[in-house]
Amino acid sequence: MTGFTRRSLLGMIGTAAGSSAMYYAMASMGHAMSSNYTGPIKLDGDPGNTKVLVLGAGLAGMTAALELRAAGYTVEVLEYREKAGGRCWTLRAGDSYTELGGAQQTVDFAEGNYFNPGPWRLPYHHYAVLDYCRRLKVPLEPFIQTNYNAYVHRGDAFDGKPQRMGKFLTDYRGHVSELLAKAVDQGKLDEEVTADDREMLIESLRSFGVLNDENAYVKGLQTSGYRGYEKQPGGGIDAAPVASDLLDPQQVIQSQLWRYLATHESLEHWAPMFQPVGGMDGIAKGFEREVGDLITYNAKVVSLQQDESGVTVTWEDTANGGSTQTSTADYCVCTIPFSILGQIDHNLSSDLTNVIDSMFYNGSTKVGLEFKRRFWEQDEHIYGGISYTDEAITQISYPSTGYQSDGAAVLLGGYTWRGADTFKFNAMQPDERIEWALRMGEKIHSQYRDEFKAGVAVTWHKVPWVLGCSGVWEDRETQGYEDAIKIDNRVVCAGEHLSYLPAWQEGAILSSLDAISRLHDKVING
Repeated sequence: MTGFTRRSLLGMIGTAAGSSAMYYAMASMGHAMSSNYTGPIKLDGDPGNTKVLVLGAGLAGMTAALELRAAGYTVEVLEYREKAGGRCWTLRAGDSYTELGGAQQTVDFAEGNYFNPGPWRLPYHHYAVLDYCRRLKVPLEPFIQTNYNAYVHRGDAFDGKPQRMGKFLTDYRGHVSELLAKAVDQGKLDEEVTADDREMLIESLRSFGVLNDENAYVKGLQTSGYRGYEKQPGGGIDAAPVASDLLDPQQVIQSQLWRYLATHESLEHWAPMFQPVGGMDGIAKGFEREVGDLITYNAKVVSLQQDESGVTVTWEDTANGGSTQTSTADYCVCTIPFSILGQIDHNLSSDLTNVIDSMFYNGSTKVGLEFKRRFWEQDEHIYGGISYTDEAITQISYPSTGYQSDGAAVLLGGYTWRGADTFKFNAMQPDERIEWALRMGEKIHSQYRDEFKAGVAVTWHKVPWVLGCSGVWEDRETQGYEDAIKIDNRVVCAGEHLSYLPAWQEGAILSSLDAISRLHDKVING
């Protein structure tokens, strides 16, 4: 590896696998950090009769409302939707959703089943959101990110047949370890490895790659104990296990299925991960129980104006014929996504306006599919976890709850993240997206068609209250990140788009806590 630097390595990763893979690599190298939350915020000092108007009742907005009221502020919250939570959103049986363009979907799931179109998992090191779950008494359960019995799949690999992740991973690791061990043993890395390290490295490769004493990865009961047996060990007569055949090493390398292996090892996906019991909107409901009395729902903000004495916001009451209303306050915490704020009349500074107008948002599509039975468990012994594919759906995530129960169940049948595939889904009607998910998913699970019951498909560029999945920063320094987070006279912006944890609820909460901390300091100290 002589001559490689972290910068060149990151560049190679970004070129080969895209920006998200490079972010994960940066995280593992310490360039992208886990949450810096250290405990509940302390806003000391008396704000007097200061009123703060919060725009948006997503997690950032409700975090601001909760903490500012606790610190003695008068707080008013305006929310575009009929409910709180923003992208912290769950669809259940009987729910109806209308996307931009007018296409309406009514969720026809069985009672108790649900689908999270937005956030769907919580890393253990997202300390702020986990702390609020504890404080707000939102029960959590494990989210199964990695299941070695799930599949990795590419249409041009192994004749299009999906491979069990654990078998492929073990064979990939074994074949690569054998090559490296042979290179070390033959002295080809003597310039890189000392004599003492040489023996230790070979020993570690034997352990890591399940190699034999000749440093070879071969078929046998030893390797089968890691990749699975052809015939499992049993009891009584004819109980001896039978070793399984190894995948051809050239096929393993050429298949490119190894591209999927590192995802669950990235910092953001380290086990354990969690999910709220009963749906991600359990977090939104937890906040809403505390601050729901401060929220005016169905309030469409049409104007945000400020001067030296305060803030004036004009909004339409969409639940009552669109009548125009006005709210005033001393300060404003604006958590409206920049994709929407750019369409609202405002007199924010030119520096902040430039950032608002130039930010674009990730597109993402998620498809929830309900099936008549849990065939992935009953037929294929997959309990939770994610299968990965080169099809446009990119992945299938199996439910992490309700194991071995009878009746219908919902899985995540597709999750696109930016790119051409997302734009294709954007152009489709909901039933077309569901059909695509079925057509692609049945290449992994042949039971799809016979077992399908109902579906719902949400593409985030058509979600009216955000018009995108998450804010995108290609280069925070040149795009004006510092301008975007500054207190702009009497307005401060917050949200996932104003954090180094974009698209995560942790980023939204941390951004909000930072914004109100600086706003409080201005109120108290001038």
